[in-house]
Amino acid sequence: RERERERSAQEVLRDCGMDYLLEALETMPVTEAAMCWGTLGTVRPFVNFRPERDARALAAAMTNKDVNTLVRILTNRTNAQRQQVAQVYRSLTNQELVPGLKKVLSGGVQAVLLGLMMTPPVFDAHQLRNAMEGLGTDEQTLAEILCTRSPEQLQLITATYREEFQRSLEEDVRSETSQGFRDLLLALLQKQRENIAGGIEYPLIQRDAKALVESVKPKSKPSPEPWIRTLTHRDADHLNRVFDCFQSLAGRSVEETVQAAFSGDLRLGLLILVRSIRNTPELLADTVHRALKVSSCTVCVCV
Repeated sequence: RERERERSAQEVLRDCGMDYLLEALETMPVTEAAMCWGTLGTVRPFVNFRPERDARALAAAMTNKDVNTLVRILTNRTNAQRQQVAQVYRSLTNQELVPGLKKVLSGGVQAVLLGLMMTPPVFDAHQLRNAMEGLGTDEQTLAEILCTRSPEQLQLITATYREEFQRSLEEDVRSETSQGFRDLLLALLQKQRENIAGGIEYPLIQRDAKALVESVKPKSKPSPEPWIRTLTHRDADHLNRVFDCFQSLAGRSVEETVQAAFSGDLRLGLLILVRSIRNTPELLADTVHRALKVSSCTVCVCV
């Protein structure tokens, strides 16, 4: 099954005219014997990294419109290494690297490489702005970013959003989303952990599970407030124990309960948050897999 998924991803990249990216991914160097099954998906620092050599190679590649070299270098460096290369490129050429890439590249390859040149908080800030700008709102993107970032990352994203766009992320979320879903996203942006990290607080686990059960009693209107507060104010280890306790009390899983009790964007956000709490890498891997299956060729996966 995994091989079938891999072949499907390769076919999509080729269909999108992204053979250069596919070749770079297939030839990514394995630098340690320990990098075997289960570790190859991790981005590691490039061995024998020399930013000046990379900067000169990129400059020559842009002059010659050598897309293969651009992809090979930029996809085989970590984000921190790419930022070093950009700084050295600036000092060597008195020009910025990103505008040069824009002139040479196009389509899906351009989207990927320009995304890779952003720092993670800048990339997230731009994706959030794109999700709320113009007609309609991309609730899926909002939820997937805000549900999978730590409180420290969210603080940095919020500050970066203001710096990049001179706008308040919280105010944009408040004006561009509907009630319920809006409350969830704002709680995520403001979240503070209230349980003791690393400890097992059995009385609190019981209280949280019972509060969730009470909020979705049969023949009464479901109350989202306990769900929002609990899921945004506890750490993942605590919440996974709460989920197990909830299932014992309610006789069904948290996911089944959310699916049945809530609707619309709030249900979407809660389900994404629950999946992130259970296993964030699995949620993100599924997001990538779904993106590769759509007909659009503007998929940008930045690590």
